[in-house]
Amino acid sequence: MVCALGAAVCFGTATVLQAIAARSAAAATGPGGDVALLWRALRQWRYLAGLALDGLGFVLQILALRSVPIYAVGAALAASLAVTAVVAARLLKVRLSRVEWAAVAVVCAGLALLGLASGAEGDEEGPAWLKWAMLGAAAGVLLLGAVAGRLPERGRALTLGLGAGLGFGVVEVSVRLIDGFSPGELFPNPATYALLLGGGAAFLLLTSALQRGSVTTATAGLVLGETVAPALIGVVWLGDRTRPGLGWLAILGFAVAVAGALALSRFGEAPVEAEEGAVTPS
Repeated sequence: MVCALGAAVCFGTATVLQAIAARSAAAATGPGGDVALLWRALRQWRYLAGLALDGLGFVLQILALRSVPIYAVGAALAASLAVTAVVAARLLKVRLSRVEWAAVAVVCAGLALLGLASGAEGDEEGPAWLKWAMLGAAAGVLLLGAVAGRLPERGRALTLGLGAGLGFGVVEVSVRLIDGFSPGELFPNPATYALLLGGGAAFLLLTSALQRGSVTTATAGLVLGETVAPALIGVVWLGDRTRPGLGWLAILGFAVAVAGALALSRFGEAPVEAEEGAVTPS
């Protein structure tokens, strides 16, 4: 669970650091300068530090998925929005309302309940078809993105965000379906390709969702997609369990943590919100 929380801290902090770098780069870039904007951002230490934290967070996520149930990791990753909100309040001068501070506390309480109730990682390999199902689901995420692009704005943002969440969920499950990391074990395993395709599709859909629709709506879909379905797969087919007699507490903690993350979904893309809602210190 420590690795899962560490991944959430890395992802949440990286978002804010990249927000600061993007704001600074945008101020020095003329109109139509997308390439120049990226180049200027890559030349700033905050942006590079954010990328490094993303990489570290991904490693911690893999370690967490190899040791604790998927439902606990998914809820912890959703909690990265709480980290983003707190760090943004400190560094980007974004003012959090009392409701948002309460949501941060709710996320922490939900994670605490999960930590008390979650057992060890399940030791079941799952049915043989599950690896191929993950590969099919990853391809389906790409198809969902193509269909979602034709929807009205609100429906488009929600569908793209949900698709991105499902893609990240494919990554979570696929990590558990990979038995070893030697070339002889990775290349023949469909879960390896599901992980790569699902992760790539998720990033594409999330980027499109945040550019073409409501940040809050897209992030809400992301949180739901990356938590609920992977958690069910972990419980039903991979043997994820709770400590004896604490199943109800795990369900409560999961629901509370996800609900708190949904309340903080406006922080799914800190650069936009910070640009429009930043409070200048007096």
